[in-house]
Amino acid sequence: MSRHTVQTTINGDPHSVEVDTRRSLLDLLRDDLGLTGTQKGCDQGACGACTVHVDGRRVLSCLTLAAQVEGREVTTIEGVGSTDELHPVQQAFLDCDAFQCGACTAGQVMSAVALLDDDGWSTRDDVRELMSGNLCRCGAYPRIVDAVMSVRSAQGA
Repeated sequence: MSRHTVQTTINGDPHSVEVDTRRSLLDLLRDDLGLTGTQKGCDQGACGACTVHVDGRRVLSCLTLAAQVEGREVTTIEGVGSTDELHPVQQAFLDCDAFQCGACTAGQVMSAVALLDDDGWSTRDDVRELMSGNLCRCGAYPRIVDAVMSVRSAQGA
């Protein structure tokens, strides 16, 4: 078993963790660091429940090796907003009732935050297409799109 010390920043805090080089970022976050907001869904990159940001870009943490985040900035759902001040996307998910069971919510929010940082889209169809890698078993898609569009509108875009 090969081991590697990963030095990374997660939600603004520096971390130095020794990991098996085969360990996924998802398992590092959940099991080693106790950041359980990032969900383990399919563990195959098909559902998007494990979406996090690495250097501001969304990635599937179940398909990303922990060693790949060496020297990089990782943001999980715990690093987006706070209980005292929700991120606008989190507030929009509440306002639009854009979640039901919650299994996909963290990944949906992380994808929506990344999407709202991009400029190349403007329509509901764009949101559906660009977030198609995030599955919702409860079928809250119309309300998820409503939430994303409401934040975009509030941003004046």
